[in-house]
Amino acid sequence: MKALVTGGAGFIGSHLAERLLVSGHEVVAVDDLSTGSIDNLGGIESSRQFDFVRDNVRNSETMGVLIEQCDVIFHLAAAVGVQLIVDRPVHTIETNIHGTEVVLEIANKFGKKVLITSSSEVYGKSENVPFHEDDDTVFGSTRFSRWSYACSKAIDEFLALAYYEQYGLDVVVARLFNTVGPRQTGQYGMVIPRFVERALRNEPVIIYGSGKQRRCFGYVGDVVEGLIALMNCPDAPGRVYNIGSTEEISIEELADKIIRMTESKSQKEYISYEEAYGKPFDDMARRMPCLDRIRETVGYEPKTTLDRILQSVIEDMKEKPGA
Repeated sequence: MKALVTGGAGFIGSHLAERLLVSGHEVVAVDDLSTGSIDNLGGIESSRQFDFVRDNVRNSETMGVLIEQCDVIFHLAAAVGVQLIVDRPVHTIETNIHGTEVVLEIANKFGKKVLITSSSEVYGKSENVPFHEDDDTVFGSTRFSRWSYACSKAIDEFLALAYYEQYGLDVVVARLFNTVGPRQTGQYGMVIPRFVERALRNEPVIIYGSGKQRRCFGYVGDVVEGLIALMNCPDAPGRVYNIGSTEEISIEELADKIIRMTESKSQKEYISYEEAYGKPFDDMARRMPCLDRIRETVGYEPKTTLDRILQSVIEDMKEKPGA
C-alpha cells in the first residue's frame, strides 16, 4: 500500500515511516518541520519508495493531492510537548483541530482509511487508574493552557468518530501514552530525553513538582507496531484504542534510574511548576492505560522494558554532537 504519514519528520512519524518501508510499502511523509526534523529521516530519505513533502497539514490544496494518491493515512501531525503547549496555546489549538478537520474532510471525499493519533491527556485529571477508553474525562480550568491540548485532542476524537458514524469513513483513534525512544528531543519538555541530556553532562536533573507523579513509558518501536496493526485490522475502525505500556514509575525514581544508568555525577533538583513554565500548571498524579481493548483486537503487547528503553535513549544521545 501507499501510506501518507502526517508529521512524518517527527519523533514517532519517522519511526513509523521506517517501519512501513521495511514492510515493503510506499511512504509519503508530510511535515512543516516546526517541531520535526529532516535529520530524523536520514536513514530513509534516499529510498525510492519514500517521498518527503514540506508543508503544513492545514494546507488543504497540498493535502488534497497527497490524500487522493495514497491508500491510507496515518495522521500524527500535532503540537507536541508540554513546554510548547504552554508557550504557544493558539498554535496548539489551531494545529490539532484544524489539521484534523482538513485530513478527515479530504479522506472522506476520497474514501481513504485514516488513523488519528490522540493522547492520554484526554483523560485529564481522572483518578480512575488504569484508564479505560470509555472512561469519563475530567478536565481542569480553562485558565490552565495545558488543558487546551487535552480538549483539542478530545475534539479530534469526536470529529473522527463522527465521520465514522455519519459517513461510514474507516477511522481508527489511537490514544498514545508517553511514547519514548531514540530521536525524541527534550526541547519541548519531554522528561526522559531532558533527564538523559542533563545526566550525560553531569548537570542537575531538574524535576518539576514533587516528583511523585507516576507514568508509564511506551517504546516507540512497540507503539508503531500497534499503529500498523490497527490500520491493517478490518474490525478496528470506529473505536478508540489505548497504546502504551503498563510498567509504572515515579518521576523521581526515573531520575534516579537515569543517573545510575549513565554513571552520572548529577544530583536531583526540584522546582515548582510555576518556576518551570512561568505560570501556574495543573498536573495529574498517575497515568496508566488499560490495554485490554487493543490486546483483544490486534494482539498488541508492549515488549520493551523501561530499562531497555532508557538504554536505547542513552546510547542515541551519546552519539549526538556535544553529548
